[in-house]
Amino acid sequence: MCLAIPAEVVEISNEGETATVSLDGVKKEISLALVEGVRLGDYVLVHVGYALNVVSKEEAAATLALMAEYEATEAVQ
Repeated sequence: MCLAIPAEVVEISNEGETATVSLDGVKKEISLALVEGVRLGDYVLVHVGYALNVVSKEEAAATLALMAEYEATEAVQ
């Protein structure tokens, strides 16, 4: 199963072509080729190094909470 993971945009570079995102302190450079209008502080869904779309901070938090819950459940089994 492939998942897109929400991450916060902390830097935009290369004339808006790439961004650095942060998730739990881990930073990664991604492509913004598939989305327009991304701004600092936005949350984007990231999959294989590409931002797929912008999501709200609340949606990002809810998704990350579900992922953490799933991870905790898997650790118990």
